Amino acid sequence: MSSSSFLPLRTAHLVLRPFERCDLDAVARYHTLRGVQRYIERPTRYAEDVAAAVTLMRNQVSLQRPGDTLTLAMARKGDERLVGQVSLTWADATASQGEIRFVIDPAWSGSGYLHEALSAMFDMAFDHFHLHRVFARCDGRCHHSAKLLQKLGMRLEAHYREHALFQGEWDEELHFALLDREWRPSSKVLDLPRRERVA
Repeated sequence: MSSSSFLPLRTAHLVLRPFERCDLDAVARYHTLRGVQRYIERPTRYAEDVAAAVTLMRNQVSLQRPGDTLTLAMARKGDERLVGQVSLTWADATASQGEIRFVIDPAWSGSGYLHEALSAMFDMAFDHFHLHRVFARCDGRCHHSAKLLQKLGMRLEAHYREHALFQGEWDEELHFALLDREWRPSSKVLDLPRRERVA
């Protein structure tokens, strides 16, 4: 499941590209925020943590086997400013499933960038990698993320209440999912040829 042949992905306002060494400062700007810490896989409180995260993301450039992750930087067209990240993990080969994750710099929240980026990731997941089902998780208190996932057509499948502790607080986690046939179904259904009327 090679990815390099079609990267970067381009949307109306973004370029989704692999991470680079020079992204360190931009990533530090949002990764080290306390409000972002609960949404990333490992804590990045210090400079060395951010450097390790960027190194990891720079190596997440293809999906070759289950467990692999493809992570892309969300850079604005024009000024190339990095505003966040999106990733797709190949979660299960037998059931052909993937997980989408996303983090945005709060300074750019509400700009529409995440909607564009996630739409492109769903296109890639279903049309390029031919996944059957894609799921996403978000904090139960993050109403903007939940609303966004529903706007993209994802269905709420589970709400885990107080399932984990983070910095002394209980986490609420929502699980959303989308099937390949549910993603932009109008583009996947071909019109039947018109039948000639028989006199």
